[in-house]
Amino acid sequence: MTARISSSSLSLSNRVAAGLALVFVGATLFFAVGLSNMAVAHNTAHDTRHAIGFPCH
Repeated sequence: MTARISSSSLSLSNRVAAGLALVFVGATLFFAVGLSNMAVAHNTAHDTRHAIGFPCH
């Protein structure tokens, strides 16, 4: 049995678009959490854990 591996490279414009999207999402998360009140960030994470059914306490 022979395995075939195929790969395709992204064009430059696709790589640039993906990089810009990654920078935008990262900066948004960084500033949203970094500039928020710590109680707000904690409560948001805590409520998210409850919403997905993860036992946290």
